[in-house]
Amino acid sequence: MFGVIARRLVQSIGVMLAVSAISFALFNFVGDPVSNMVGQDATQERRAEIREALGLDDPILVQFGRFLGNAATGDFGLSYRLGTPVNELILERLPATLELVAVSAVIALVLGISAGVYTGIRRKAWLSRFLLSSSLIGVSLPTFIIGIGLIYLFAVHLRWLPSSGRGGVVDLGWWKTSFLTVDGWRAIILPALTLALFQTTMILRLVRSEMLEVMRTDFIKFARARGLSERAINFGHALKNTLVPVITIIGINIGNLIAFSVITETVFQWPGTGLMFIQAVDFVDVPIMAAYLCFVALMFVAISLIVDLLYVVIDPRIRIGSN
Repeated sequence: MFGVIARRLVQSIGVMLAVSAISFALFNFVGDPVSNMVGQDATQERRAEIREALGLDDPILVQFGRFLGNAATGDFGLSYRLGTPVNELILERLPATLELVAVSAVIALVLGISAGVYTGIRRKAWLSRFLLSSSLIGVSLPTFIIGIGLIYLFAVHLRWLPSSGRGGVVDLGWWKTSFLTVDGWRAIILPALTLALFQTTMILRLVRSEMLEVMRTDFIKFARARGLSERAINFGHALKNTLVPVITIIGINIGNLIAFSVITETVFQWPGTGLMFIQAVDFVDVPIMAAYLCFVALMFVAISLIVDLLYVVIDPRIRIGSN
């Protein structure tokens, strides 16, 4: 087990180095940040001073090596636009993103698994057909279209929920949360639903297909022959045997929620790391862009490692050491 974990960690380090190199190299060709930091009347001498102060005249390998060395200590440099340490900006915006992702993940898991089990067990019921037909919306429509539609319906037309912002927050010192205020919960509903809809659809269809496959196996027929109740068969046997592929998709989907939050946060002006990234792209703020992509890659790597370890907990038959 420890050997597998060590091997996964080495692979994770390799992935992080590759993502860091690609993102840093790409962002250094998207524009000149000095042009956005000074006015058009700035002299060439002033521009040269800024470039020298930021280290932009150094070779790309030197800049990347400096970036890796600082990132290893949690220092991603200063924002070109704000002049503030990037790690402070990320930590300031991180609670908003993580709370949005957490609520979206809960919505996707609860609705997706529940609807998937129901449509797998009662596949001929009218409600199952309705759920499957409705789930096509989550697959077909882009996230920003769904968000705009929810804003028009619930914020503009019905005026039940706010259309943007995070609402009221409570400062806990190291964390600003919206979970402790009514306005905070009202503000998070629409972006969380928007972000969760696509993931809910994926989980629903995966759980349904796995349930249909498991329900046709011999051990389910044997369980019925033993006289077990339908509840015990559906949840104690069938659902349990669908969890391995489902957990794989859930792990990937949680990473996708963090990555796709860029679009949702932009539509709802949610003050998280995704919106910060979009603003950084507009200003060619390379330190923030590189740090954000490294953060997203780290989340994917950590989630993948957790999913690998959960396989053994759910199904001891899996020999993780042989992977």
